[in-house]
Amino acid sequence: MDIPRIFTITESAHRIHNPFTPEKLATLGAALRLEPGTSVLDLGSGSGEMLCTWARDHAISGTGIDKSQLFTEQARLRAEELGVVDHVEFIHGDAAGYVADEKVGVAACVGATWIGGGVAGTINLLGKSLRTGGIILIGEPYWLKLPPTEDVAKACDAGAASDFLTLPRLLASFGGLACDVVEMVLADQDSWDRYEAAKWLTMRRWLDANPDDGFAPEVRARLSSEPERYAAFTREYLGWGVFALMAR
Repeated sequence: MDIPRIFTITESAHRIHNPFTPEKLATLGAALRLEPGTSVLDLGSGSGEMLCTWARDHAISGTGIDKSQLFTEQARLRAEELGVVDHVEFIHGDAAGYVADEKVGVAACVGATWIGGGVAGTINLLGKSLRTGGIILIGEPYWLKLPPTEDVAKACDAGAASDFLTLPRLLASFGGLACDVVEMVLADQDSWDRYEAAKWLTMRRWLDANPDDGFAPEVRARLSSEPERYAAFTREYLGWGVFALMAR
């Protein structure tokens, strides 16, 4: 069980696998007014930066589930580095369909809503692990401006323009799912740049270290095209944010 290899190569040096900086992640934790002892479930937890830093800064406890063997191991190492191994647990597994044994105060899926077949299904899944009055966190892209053609949408790594909504429509859609939006923290161009541009150095160093790897041509093609593609499309059209929801 693992994610596609291209992601474990391009994001192997990332601590946060979304267009968020450490400062944005800290802002989100503070915005949620987390109380010591709050239990957090993170589906698609990546390298564990959210749970580990919040355990350090807010004394929460948490469980993260991620399909990447590499990222799960990085999360465990990060917990050791920050001295929070007694407060967080990371499980290598498929987050799709995962329900916590005990109800949690915060149930999160930050940038991986495909595990529930989309936003609505992921909110429904997270709700099964949430205590009454708890908070759901959803990380999701949205259109900064609607792409003029389907080709532009696909150049932003969307399957189609209909895959994402504009920010006002996304916020309205949560109401249609019987949720109040109670907080949000949005990526900006700097956090997008840090997420995307960091991949380019990682790819170049991987190529230098693995010139004879059979996967090298794919990595080379991606490195050659990604800077221009990102600047022309994703950076211009796509936003991203984490939205805090409470059931009505």
